[in-house]
Amino acid sequence: MKKITRRQALGTAVGAVTAVGLTAAVIHASATSSSDGDPKGADAASSPGPIPTGTIDEVYEGRRIQITFGEGDHQGGHHSPGLPTVRIDGNELHVMRNADGSWVSVVNHYETFPDPVTVVRAAVRDLRGAALAAFGPTGGTA
Repeated sequence: MKKITRRQALGTAVGAVTAVGLTAAVIHASATSSSDGDPKGADAASSPGPIPTGTIDEVYEGRRIQITFGEGDHQGGHHSPGLPTVRIDGNELHVMRNADGSWVSVVNHYETFPDPVTVVRAAVRDLRGAALAAFGPTGGTA
């Protein structure tokens, strides 16, 4: 009878551990999925909701966030009618709604978010304490 070498035994063990690990990962991923197939905690931009109405005024990571939702006047904002006016520490953050309903900002325009609140919080995190430059037609104060 032919004996198994150490290299063959190690290769078999690594293959078995890999198979068990991949199986556990697939089982965990399917257990954390919702009924519609989207994983919990995945980027929620795939299912954006309607634009809320009213005003949000909160402090997030030491920065004051003000979001004014509404149709029309935008309380001195520079956006098109229907988009919210978003401010970080009093300076306007330009946000846009994409065709698929997701949101982006000038701070993180390569990443999409499900709503304006998530966009501005991500911008605050990305700024890391830096001041947001004033938004105006010439780059100065509006």
